[in-house]
Amino acid sequence: MAPQRFHEQFHQIQRSMPDVPLAMGPDDSAEFLYEKGVVLARDGEEARVVEDAVRSHFTAAPELTADHVRRAGPETNRSGITRIQVGDPGQGDRRADRAVAHALRALREHEGRAGRRLVSRNHVVSIAVNSCPGDEPVPVPLTEGPNPAPAQGVHDPATAVRVLVVDNGLTHDYASLPLLARVQGDLHGTETDGDGNLLQYVGHGTFIAGLVAAVAPNTDVTVRNTLNDAGAVLESEFGERLFDAVDRGGWPDVLSLSAGTSNGRTDGLLGVESFMQELRTQRTLLVAAAGNNSSASPFWPAAYASLPDYQDVVLSVGALRADGEYGACFTNYGPWVNVYAPGERLTSALTGFDAPVPYVYQHTTYDACRYGFTYACTCQYPPHTGVLSESGDPASGKADQVVFEGLANWSGTSFATPVAAGLVAACMTAGGQTDARAARKQLLAVNDAYAEVRGAHVPALLPATWRPTALTQQAGGA
Repeated sequence: MAPQRFHEQFHQIQRSMPDVPLAMGPDDSAEFLYEKGVVLARDGEEARVVEDAVRSHFTAAPELTADHVRRAGPETNRSGITRIQVGDPGQGDRRADRAVAHALRALREHEGRAGRRLVSRNHVVSIAVNSCPGDEPVPVPLTEGPNPAPAQGVHDPATAVRVLVVDNGLTHDYASLPLLARVQGDLHGTETDGDGNLLQYVGHGTFIAGLVAAVAPNTDVTVRNTLNDAGAVLESEFGERLFDAVDRGGWPDVLSLSAGTSNGRTDGLLGVESFMQELRTQRTLLVAAAGNNSSASPFWPAAYASLPDYQDVVLSVGALRADGEYGACFTNYGPWVNVYAPGERLTSALTGFDAPVPYVYQHTTYDACRYGFTYACTCQYPPHTGVLSESGDPASGKADQVVFEGLANWSGTSFATPVAAGLVAACMTAGGQTDARAARKQLLAVNDAYAEVRGAHVPALLPATWRPTALTQQAGGA
């Protein structure tokens, strides 16, 4: 069975997509979520090949029906992707989708002849990957200040590095915090439930913007509300939304992206293929989160950094734990991860100063690290009971509530990513560079800090203003 946290998040994301039946894949293994009854293909001739092959395959599978096979989405868009319905989305349960599995098998011979993938599941791209992102936010007194602390530097409109954050939107009162006074972009929209409690994942984009602004003061940061309230979007829509995000202000110097998905493959996401190809022709550097599954499986779009055509185009970022010496328990890892940056218990802006806002925890912490680590990780600390967990019952009052007044601790590769993006921007400013990809190369070349992740020594990007935190339990990994 999939881990408890993943099942809880499945229900949360499904509620945010009430009209999209979802399944876990593959086979309830907690690697990814995808749309039931639908596959993706490239527009035009390849979509026709997929339809014909699936219909032919279903003839030999009487428990399924070829009548379901039809176009289920636009045949032309900038992403170049067509949704094809291959089964009844109402059939089966969340553990798997037999119609989709049959469709994927039906195309294997055709893909062998074509030399490339022709069909894909329609995955859910999300910030809420297994670990939520690495934990839930924890209130921090305003007197403690951000961590990383704001770096010294002057904002120069003529040379400021343009950073685009593709995430959920800004909280309505974000500009009340001096650190975010120059940040621009979209507001989140609905922030609280009927009882006035902050909704889960609200503040994610605000927190990220605060980290970029702290590490790199000479930046113009724009936040786009590209993801929904649960931080999730279907792969079939994601590429189009990325295009929309850059269209609104032009291609930035740095694009910070703290969302993605695994897909069980090593050749990327069909739904973002067109966007990634366009990205190659631009000067923008994509800095992308490696994900929080504690897994070596490639996580996209971050894992594009390992593909030959994108090695200079994408910087994939894993998370270090609070002392900066080892990888955080939740971080994904592997040769496709370029660098690691602090990503556990960072402090940044969650809301502004308008008024304190309560939050009810959604997930219950664990008695021990669910990944087998032995330090004081975010799986266990600080302990709280959540609404979505079996032990959490808001009616009984067992779910724990806290109040945010502006700042929070939060953990995840979601937040290591803007730290790395900020360091790239700071490198550009220090060297008078206008090419973020050249700055990426220079930053990695001069970096002399390393950490240990799963027994491997890996590059560690550590901001000068970041304060490591001592750990009270046994150090090291699993």
